[in-house]
Amino acid sequence: MISFVLKRLSAAIAVVAFATAAFAQDFPKRPITMIVPFAAGGTSDVIARTVAEQMGVALGQTIVIENVAGAGGSTALARASRAEPDGYTIAIGNAGTNAATYTIYPKLPFTPDSFVPIAMVAKTFGIIALRKDFPAKDLKEFVAYAKANPGKINLGHAGVGSSNYLICKSFVTAAGIDATLVGYRGASPALTDAIGSQIDGVCDAAASVSQSINEKLVRGLVVGSTVRLATLPDLPTSAEAGLPEFEAQGWNGLFAPKNTPPAIIARLNAAARTAVETDAVKKRFAELSTVAPDDNEHTPELLQQLVTRDVEKYRKLLADDAK
Repeated sequence: MISFVLKRLSAAIAVVAFATAAFAQDFPKRPITMIVPFAAGGTSDVIARTVAEQMGVALGQTIVIENVAGAGGSTALARASRAEPDGYTIAIGNAGTNAATYTIYPKLPFTPDSFVPIAMVAKTFGIIALRKDFPAKDLKEFVAYAKANPGKINLGHAGVGSSNYLICKSFVTAAGIDATLVGYRGASPALTDAIGSQIDGVCDAAASVSQSINEKLVRGLVVGSTVRLATLPDLPTSAEAGLPEFEAQGWNGLFAPKNTPPAIIARLNAAARTAVETDAVKKRFAELSTVAPDDNEHTPELLQQLVTRDVEKYRKLLADDAK
């Protein structure tokens, strides 16, 4: 009897495995939605659109971008976590939305286990940029001004929990200053206010702020990188500017709801890898001062390691922000 039951169970498992493999082989049969946790125009949005276009080519289907702003990205991630685990809804995330958010918003309706990593698709570099008429001309003068005027400088970011917020927190912590951090529904509206001198500056990624710096709409102060960026050769690194403790090198990765079949994840991973290796993406990333993953950084396992590392990293940095 037991032998009979085991045979039936084995047969059932084989049928499920065959059906899953067949489903994956046919995937995708319709357009895929990629959820972006911020308003259009910011770093995550620009990277998502660049990668999605070429992933769509690799998959033979359109990838539709859906911007879901709010709560530093957690509104979008909540939506993604509830989606059917069939590969037709994925999300782009970063260290803010997929790691720091668990410290900032401890009562979220999702956890790191609510998602399956697909692939890292970009490495980014954080910049502090000021309104063009700000009185300080370099980082040393800025820090001195901030310390003489505690709480009076305001820096915009893409919302509490976003990667731009982490750039802000890392910067003010390293500089030892008291600045007011102003949250927006995305990087683009924050930058717009800095250009219009409604705020003193922004914490942003090079992908979305470098063009405005080059056009002299805002003034770059420092990049939290160990090397200067080719698109902003005059912008000093944190070490050159006298603040080596300021580090702001981030990542963007793709995630699917938990229980998405491994074969589907593998298909999406292959498409992501193909996308970031295309000349079109490389050219656009170069324009954005963004870097594609190295050859050994494409795996879902590597992205999972980044999430695990950054959950702990920002738990320490943001302990005072926990609600």
